[in-house]
Amino acid sequence: MTNSVTKRQIDELLEESEIKVETVYDKVTIVTCKLPNGFVITESSGAVSPANYDKKIGTEICMERIENKLWELEGYALAKQLYEGFVI
Repeated sequence: MTNSVTKRQIDELLEESEIKVETVYDKVTIVTCKLPNGFVITESSGAVSPANYDKKIGTEICMERIENKLWELEGYALAKQLYEGFVI
């Protein structure tokens, strides 16, 4: 077992995930990411005014947040595995 999470692992998780993007209230982007194991991450991004709303920008912001969350979750999972391997 390696002791690091790689960009490749994160990219593969995102590629294997189901991503849904929706716009609500004409100014908010909501992105849900269903990971291969069924866990769901949801992020949102919104504009103050519908006139300033850009779905592409909102999606990019949400996907960046989801990717950051995956780093955190995968890091925790790896740390737990390593810890359990040492204490068992």
